[in-house]
Amino acid sequence: MRRRGLGWLAILTSGILCGGCSNPEREREKQGIAPTYDHTTGKLTHLAYDSNHNGRLDTWTDMDGARPLQTRIDRNEDGRIDRWEYYDPDGKLLKVGLSRKDDGQPDAWAYGTADRLDRIEASSAADERKIDRWEHYADGALVAVEEDINHDGRPDKWETYEAGAVKTVAFDENRDGKPDRRLTYSGGTLVSIETPR
Repeated sequence: MRRRGLGWLAILTSGILCGGCSNPEREREKQGIAPTYDHTTGKLTHLAYDSNHNGRLDTWTDMDGARPLQTRIDRNEDGRIDRWEYYDPDGKLLKVGLSRKDDGQPDAWAYGTADRLDRIEASSAADERKIDRWEHYADGALVAVEEDINHDGRPDKWETYEAGAVKTVAFDENRDGKPDRRLTYSGGTLVSIETPR
């Protein structure tokens, strides 16, 4: 199963950094950008953005001047945030929170670079301290998954993928932290089952 890579704020930042605009306020309005500034210091503190230009704000970024702190996005515009972008002290994207259940709470966190997804850590409890699924990616494709099915803090199920299809699935059935049973697939069809003797 392929997942999309991490899409960042290139459109937002290119719209904000319109240095040659003759009337910056008018250009911001056209692009659906609503900035907020600190009344005392004049420093930019918040940006609201209409990313699809349909007249509704769907992206909100807390700012420290030109440095982003955190972004919240309502991609499907249902009134609930479904994407959170977290930045490091230099303003570089650190991770992206996702709401896989679409309930307004982050339950998965994606890590990588601006153009590469490395891994996603997910929590069935929607708690970043209780990760129970680790997805690993290469060139934007899912290549391996580890799961903590019994929620003891250790993986007990391992999957590998090839060309988007499951290749192997292994289980730790005696809770010793090692795979005991392995299923092997070819073209999506189960071809062998290995169990300990």
